[in-house]
Amino acid sequence: MQVKSTNRSHGGTQGVYTHASTSTGTEMEFSVFVPDHAEGEKLPVVFYLSGLTCTQANVTEKGEFRAACAELGLIFVAPDTSPRGEGVPDDPDGAYDFGLGAGFYVNATEAPFTQHYRMRDYIEKELPALIGAQFPADMERISIMGHSMGGHGALTIALRNPDRYKAVSAFAPIVSPLNCPWGEKALTGYIGADKSTWRQYDACALIEGGARVPDILVDQGSADNFLEGQLKPEFLTQVCEKSGQPLTLRMQEGYDHSYYFISTFMRDHLEWHAIRMKS
Repeated sequence: MQVKSTNRSHGGTQGVYTHASTSTGTEMEFSVFVPDHAEGEKLPVVFYLSGLTCTQANVTEKGEFRAACAELGLIFVAPDTSPRGEGVPDDPDGAYDFGLGAGFYVNATEAPFTQHYRMRDYIEKELPALIGAQFPADMERISIMGHSMGGHGALTIALRNPDRYKAVSAFAPIVSPLNCPWGEKALTGYIGADKSTWRQYDACALIEGGARVPDILVDQGSADNFLEGQLKPEFLTQVCEKSGQPLTLRMQEGYDHSYYFISTFMRDHLEWHAIRMKS
């Protein structure tokens, strides 16, 4: 692991780091905020997954999480959204919703993406192991959250690993890639046309199939221009009601899809996570 930068902020240290990933076969970059703490103390960890076109820099610079994390004693980890570098394939047309910046937190099985696009393994296995080894992290107390494509990632990862994550939440998540253009394009390209293989990457399908977590918190802006065509939170509401999966879905009047929205409700989500990791 290499240190790219560190800065003091809100009674803690904000760092940006790189390392050679065995999952993606590329150099990966991520950011970590560590609050000041007593020597030898281990802190709970929140993993934050970003959305389409983003890197870890978007939430690091605009998420406004550090003051709350310092007060709550939370380490905040933000990885990149896809592998990058020479030889990493991209969307052939240069579109924003596939390829670089759009890894969708899956393990690709379709050429030419299989070699590098293994973001599921990176987030579920490799990055947590690195955080546990290099930072004062209590890896028995971890949680996960995300925005848009990252909300999809957070929900599906938590539902597939209910014993690992103490809490999960999302801002404007893609709740059902099986039923939206973003998901159809990404999952076809990364794992093929057989939609039965997509269900492991669809939060609604996972819940329908019996996956459960103690609670889900979702905030969704009513003025989000992707609300009806891509995000479709009503799908999540319906499957949770039918299955008995606890869900708190808050429609936030007038808010859009941007970090103005995310930063407004970031503290609420971090408090949600802190409570569940302390219990």
